[in-house]
Amino acid sequence: MSRKPYVRPIPNTWWLQKPAYFIYMLRELTSVAVAGYAVVLLVGLQRLSQGQAAYEGFLEALTSPLAIALHLVAFLFAVLHSVTFFKAAPAALPVQIGEEKVAPGLIAGAHFGAWAVISLVVAALLVGR
Repeated sequence: MSRKPYVRPIPNTWWLQKPAYFIYMLRELTSVAVAGYAVVLLVGLQRLSQGQAAYEGFLEALTSPLAIALHLVAFLFAVLHSVTFFKAAPAALPVQIGEEKVAPGLIAGAHFGAWAVISLVVAALLVGR
């Protein structure tokens, strides 16, 4: 006869105990918002394939206050998702040149710098339209 292994009880609110746990769970939640926004983009492509009237109806729906609020929430979640990903990049992608390791701040800084440059290029293209 074998004994049952001890399973330490974990409360459902374990992620509220430390700020790092809370940020981890918030980051996981942001991926749901990013996936939801991807569905919105796919619906837009479907409406575009159905003709001009269907696509214009889709664009009209995107101007409602609810749609604008959802876009704002999705944007904030995407920014949080990106920031936490870039901060984790040095741990996920340690770079070594010879015997020396590249400083984690330099790796994260390169990610943030590339993000800023790409954002500026996209903004310039949108303004230039």
